Formats: sequence, structure tokens, C-alpha cells
Amino acid sequence: MNTDQINSLVLAYLGDSVYELLIREHFIKQNINKVNNLQNKVTKYVSAKAQAKYINYFLKNNILNEEEIDIVKRGRNAKVFSHPKNTDILTYKWATALECLFGYLYIKENKNRIYDLINIILGEDL
Repeated sequence: MNTDQINSLVLAYLGDSVYELLIREHFIKQNINKVNNLQNKVTKYVSAKAQAKYINYFLKNNILNEEEIDIVKRGRNAKVFSHPKNTDILTYKWATALECLFGYLYIKENKNRIYDLINIILGEDL
């Protein structure tokens, strides 16, 4: 599938689901059996502030290849018409960039890369 024809916000929409599913799965596999505890752990990774921090970590540490950086730029520069009240627009755009990257990798069926990035996020104290 040609991802150039897919709107960046659509990639982010998909990527949001992929990203959150993998984060949730990680904590469920740790045998956390109370939903409230799961939610508290997951929220630390799926908030716009956390997602913005992770994408900037990837960029600053040269973790992404050129193609991935292009997708991140597309996601960051997408025209958003609203954002959550508790998040500034710049943080929200960076979070959208991370989601766009995960949506892109999912469409490209690049599961190994998705897991590489998730493992970096979960394994690093950023």
C-alpha cells in the first residue's frame, strides 16, 4: 500500500491504536490484574506528553531512519483543528508524529520495527 496517499492524521489514528495496544499488552503480560493499576501504568506511556518525549528521544538519538523521519515530519506538520485542553498544541503535534510513525509502520507491515521502538520506549528511563 502506498502510504503517500494516506492522510497523516489517518496514519496517526491507526498508530494511536497500535501503540496503545502494545503498551497495554506489555503491562497485562506482567500479570497486573487490576484495571485501575493497568490504567495508571499505561497512562504514563500513552499521554501526549509522554509520546512527545519518546519521539523527540528517537530523533535526538538518531534512532530513526530517513524514511521514518519523513513520516514523523508529516505527522508533526499535519493540520490539527483541535487538541486536548490539558496539552499544548506543540506537544500534541509531537504526539501525533509518534502515532503517525506507528501507523505507517503498521501499514507497511514492519512489525519488527514496531517492536524495536516499543522495546526502546519500555526499556529506557527517558
